[in-house]
Amino acid sequence: MSGSARPADGVRVTLATRIFAPEPAAASFRLAALTRGLTGLGARVRVLTTTVPGRAEPSPGPGVTVERWPVLRDPEGYVRGYVQYLSFDVPLLLRLLRTPRPDVLVCEPPPTTGAVVRLAARLRRVPYVYYAADVWADAAQSAGMPGAVVRALHTVERWAMGGAACVIAVSEPVAARLHELGVGRVEVVPNGVDTDVFSPDGPAVDDEGRPYLLYAGTASEWQGADVFLRALPRVLEEVPGARVVYLGQGSDWQHLRELAAGLPPGTVEFHTRGPAEEAARWQRGAAACLASIVPGRGYDFAVPTKIHSALACGAPVVFAGVGQAAEQVRDERLGWAVDHEPGAVAEAMVAALRAGRSPQEDARRAAWVRSHRSATATGRRAAEVVTAAARR
Repeated sequence: MSGSARPADGVRVTLATRIFAPEPAAASFRLAALTRGLTGLGARVRVLTTTVPGRAEPSPGPGVTVERWPVLRDPEGYVRGYVQYLSFDVPLLLRLLRTPRPDVLVCEPPPTTGAVVRLAARLRRVPYVYYAADVWADAAQSAGMPGAVVRALHTVERWAMGGAACVIAVSEPVAARLHELGVGRVEVVPNGVDTDVFSPDGPAVDDEGRPYLLYAGTASEWQGADVFLRALPRVLEEVPGARVVYLGQGSDWQHLRELAAGLPPGTVEFHTRGPAEEAARWQRGAAACLASIVPGRGYDFAVPTKIHSALACGAPVVFAGVGQAAEQVRDERLGWAVDHEPGAVAEAMVAALRAGRSPQEDARRAAWVRSHRSATATGRRAAEVVTAAARR
C-alpha cells in the first residue's frame, strides 16, 4: 500500500442487520455512522437488511449498496420478536452465501443473526465483527423470561460472539460483562449521534404557550417510561399548563396509553415514530427531554441514545434511573438525574419546566455532544475496528 492510500482502500464489508435507515432507532443511527466511517476510510459496504413499508429509501451514498428483503413485522411495524427475527435470519444465510465474498462481515443483534453470520463466515472463510449494544440473555433474565429460554439464549449469544475477530461494545460495563462471559477481543466504541441532524439550529415545534416535556424513542418495559405519567399529576399541581409528549414506539406503548387515559385531557400526546429530522424538531422546542431506565433489570450500564440526541439539539435532560447515564447527566451538568420513582421525577420535571431554555446553555450542551458523542468520531472509530479485523 502506498503512503498516500487510505487505510481501508478496497476493503469489502458486508453488514447484516434487521434494522437500518430510514428506520428511526439507535441501531440505525449507530450503523449509519459505521457505514459513513467505513466509506470515509475508502471501504466498500454492502448492507443486507429489510424492506421498510411506507418509507422512502434514502440514497445510500457513494461506496454503499443496500439490499433489502421483506420480513415479518409486529403490529407496530417493527422487526421485534423471535418469529420476526427468524423471518430475517433464515433467508440471511442464503443471502450471505450468494453475495460477492467480502473481506469482513459485520452483524448487529439479535444473537440469532450473529449465529447465522458466524456460520456464513466459517463457510466463506472470512472474519466477522459482532456489534454488541447489550447482552440479550441478561436482559431476558431480568425481564423474567423462563430459565430454559434464558439458558438457550445465553448459549446462542456466546456462540455468536465466540467466533468473532472482535466484538464492539457500546460501553465499558457492556465490555466488562462480555469478558465475564469469556468473550476475548472486545473494543469499546460509544454510541454517537448525527450532529448535522441533531443540532440547536433548525425548525422547532411551537409550544403555543404550553410548555412540554418530550420522550422521544423506544419505550419498553425495562425503560419504565411510565414513571413520567405517574409523576404528571404532581407536576400539573405546580405547572397547570404542562404536557408530556411521547414520540416513538415500543412494547410499553399500549400501557402508556392506558395510563394517559386516566389523566386530564390534553396533558399527554402520542405521536408515532418519524424521521430523525422530526425528532430534532420536537427536541428543539421542548422544555426538556425525558429518558429513563428501571434499576436492577440488567440495563443500569446503558446510556440511551435519546439523551445525546436531545442534548445535541440543546435540550436539557431529565433522567430517571441509576448508573452511567445518571452520572453523566449529573457530572456534566446536562440536566437532572433522579431516582426512578414518581416523587423525585415530578420535582425534576417541575424544575425543568420552570427553568426554561437559554441559548448559552443550549450551545454548551450541544458542544459537549460534538466533543464526546459525535457520530462522525464514533463511526470512524468503529470503522477502524472493522477494517483492522479484515486485515487480521
